[in-house]
Amino acid sequence: MYTPIIKIEGIAVFYAKEVLQMMVRVLIIWAVLLAPMGAVSAATDIAALQARAEQGDADALNNLGVMYENGQGVEQDFRQAASWYRKAAEQGHALAQFNLGVMYDNGQGVGQDYRQAVSWYRKAAKQGDADALNNLGVMYENGQGVEQDFRQAAGWYRKAAEQGHALAQFNLGVMYKNGQGVGQDFRQAVNWYRRSAEQGDVDAQVNLGGSYYLGQGVAKDYGQAMAWFYKAAEQGDAIAQFFLGEMFLYGHGVEQDYQQAASWFRKAAEQGHIDAQFNLGLAYSFGRGVEKNDLQAMIWLRKAAEQNHANAQLMLGAMYAADGGRMQDFQQSVSWYRKAAEQGNVRAQNSLGVMYFAGRGVAQDYGQSVSWYRKAAEQGDADAQYKLGAMYDIGLGVAQDFSLAYSWYWVAAAMGDKKAAENRDITAKQLSPSQLADAQKRAGEFFAKYQPKE
Repeated sequence: MYTPIIKIEGIAVFYAKEVLQMMVRVLIIWAVLLAPMGAVSAATDIAALQARAEQGDADALNNLGVMYENGQGVEQDFRQAASWYRKAAEQGHALAQFNLGVMYDNGQGVGQDYRQAVSWYRKAAKQGDADALNNLGVMYENGQGVEQDFRQAAGWYRKAAEQGHALAQFNLGVMYKNGQGVGQDFRQAVNWYRRSAEQGDVDAQVNLGGSYYLGQGVAKDYGQAMAWFYKAAEQGDAIAQFFLGEMFLYGHGVEQDYQQAASWFRKAAEQGHIDAQFNLGLAYSFGRGVEKNDLQAMIWLRKAAEQNHANAQLMLGAMYAADGGRMQDFQQSVSWYRKAAEQGNVRAQNSLGVMYFAGRGVAQDYGQSVSWYRKAAEQGDADAQYKLGAMYDIGLGVAQDFSLAYSWYWVAAAMGDKKAAENRDITAKQLSPSQLADAQKRAGEFFAKYQPKE
């Protein structure tokens, strides 16, 4: 019987800077659950089994359901499967109750009905069925068929986890990590991840590796992190493959090796991992671990960009804008800069301002240039702050205003822009003492408010 086990957790690391951020991951795990007597082979005498079933043999009833569900020895028929499961379930057969719950959960052979799924899971759970206990936890966690209740979810996960159920152990670890239904406790999260990981659960292996990588719930240990990532990567897990790429890229717990980094990024990228696609694109762009190849760089960056990876969109914009580049295309550049800028990417906002200022790929529009410079300046970008000051200084796209020009120059200079410092001092000569005092006060307010984003 197939059952969806929803598992939430994940970690992503960006190539351009060593920033780890937890992100949500939903994975559907399909498990085939057969009868207590063992798997039913296709060679089973269907007639004999059906005869036993018609005499009310609960195991036979459930086994027939399995055969019809999986198309073993008979034509696959979900309605027949659900019917046979129901007959066994109504006799109190725990596995059949669970299987029927899954049919309602998935809407196979019956109309999808989460309440009915919960009802049958609960019946099986009361008999101690670990899969039913876990799935009941999933239903409470997601509020499907019952009111969402993290405490109930954690309670059901625990019952299954204490029976050694690997998926429930992982799910309980996630609850401890997130502090949902239980007090947040990273050590307990690691404890349950480890139990699950040692049974081969790939997501638990990833999260245990991530815990060692971050030093969350355990002492930071890159060697242990790499060991667990390897276990998951060997099972084809893209996140683990991505992390191995990161570790080789930065030399975390291993000698820095760009070729190994690129190799692992490729494995993850080919599975659609967005950050791995971005990193592989950068590897081709800079010739790190692979031969420099702008076409390959653009191919992989585009794959990430089309998944709304803002930094990939920024990079594509820059590559299309490159002077003398054989793929120079200002309209494409503007298009990708805009996509990234609209996601709040500060460098893309500043670059889009430049494109409007120069009339590259768009009609020249100083007002639009000012608008995008302002967005970037208010996110703490010193170059955009300097340029915005210059627009006020000259009166392009805005009314000329030496006081505002001074304030923006002052902020950019405080961020370390030397040219802004020169222009600030020149502009100060255009202001009266009282105007200068106001401009300096405003500059201090701007500086406090418009710091670079983390």
